[in-house]
Formats: sequence, structure tokens, C-alpha cells
Amino acid sequence: MLDWTHIETVLLDMDGTLLDLNFDNHFWQEFVPQRFADLHQLSLAEAKSQLQPRFRLMEGRLEWYCLDYWSEELKLNMVGLKQELAGLIAVHQHVTEFLDALRGSGRRLLLVTNAHRDSLSLKMEKTCLHQFFDDIISSHDYGMAKEQQGFWQTLQDKHIFEKHSTLLVDDSLSVLHSARVFGIAHLVSISKPDSQAPVRQITEFPAVEDFRALMPGLYPVLGL
Repeated sequence: MLDWTHIETVLLDMDGTLLDLNFDNHFWQEFVPQRFADLHQLSLAEAKSQLQPRFRLMEGRLEWYCLDYWSEELKLNMVGLKQELAGLIAVHQHVTEFLDALRGSGRRLLLVTNAHRDSLSLKMEKTCLHQFFDDIISSHDYGMAKEQQGFWQTLQDKHIFEKHSTLLVDDSLSVLHSARVFGIAHLVSISKPDSQAPVRQITEFPAVEDFRALMPGLYPVLGL
């Protein structure tokens, strides 16, 4: 259980943390390969075998998250494809209760995501989670992914916060490792970012399956 008396700023990831990663996993693993296969008259298996190494090469880099980059690389309208699949966008259970409690506690709340602004806008339109945040930051605003140290330094320069009193909740272990190197004191992972996948066994960081585990002690008025 977190000691909320030591936390003043909360940084929350979006995909896999607040939102079900099933949308993104299905999009990149099935939907995009199928459209790529249709475009090039390939089987789905052939399309996946061509795309998977290209995807892996970009993991952890800003390009991996950039819809403009992949639209150019694959000759597909990535924003349009995401809109086609938008019915799969879903908020994880107990997220809104957690965000309500955070707002009520008076802590500063920032959404910090690697998502491209077009994807971010679509997901905020579908979920209306933007109303809970003091600010929303995309790594594309800084030209650096969260996996890079420069992202965290720029974030601190623009949104002044104390490392020792800041909490980051993120499903990406590589992002959490980067934040740890930077010095953010309170780090929590999500063990079930995709509702359709098994719970992950995580040992490097404290991990929760959903946000109920973080709520005790957050907002005494609620009796939590």
C-alpha cells in the first residue's frame, strides 16, 4: 500500500494503465497486418512476418508511437484505421473511481503518454478522461519517448515537480526503469494491461492488477 502522505504529484500512463491495452494489441497485431496484407495482396501470415521485425526495430523509440511515421512507412492511413477500430477503446475497471479520489485529494494529476496526439485525441473523445487531469503530455510534444532520460528532464523543467514526492503508474517496464534512473521515487506497474491476456508476473516494481489496490489511504473522506 502506498504512503500517500509522501506523494504530491501523480503521473499516469494511458494505454495499458488507464485504458485496456486490448485495443492497441489488436490494432498492431491483427488489424494493421490485415490491411497491409490487403494492400499488397499477401496472406495475413506473410504480412505479419514482414511487419513484426519492422515493429521490433522501433520499439522504445518515438517512431514506434508515431502514427505519421507508420502512415508513411506502410502507406496506410493509421489515424483512419484507429477510428475504424475505436469501438474497442475501453477504460479499465475502477479507473474513474481512482481519478475521482485523486482529484478530491487535491494532488496534481498529469497524464503522461507516448501516444501520438491524434491517437490521444481519439481516446480522450471516446473516454472523456481528460476532465480529470491538470495537464496532458504526449512524448511527441518533446520529441523524445518516455524510455529516454531527456523526456523526464524536459517534463520536470516544464511541469515543476519534486522527484521524491512523485508517483508514476505505468504498464511499461522499460518506461518505469527509465523513470527510476531519473530518480522518481514512487513507481507502480500494472500487471494486467490487456484484459484479454493473463496477469503478468512482475518482480522489478510493485504491481497492481487494478487501481483499487492503490486507493486505501488516498482520500480518508471516502472512508477508503
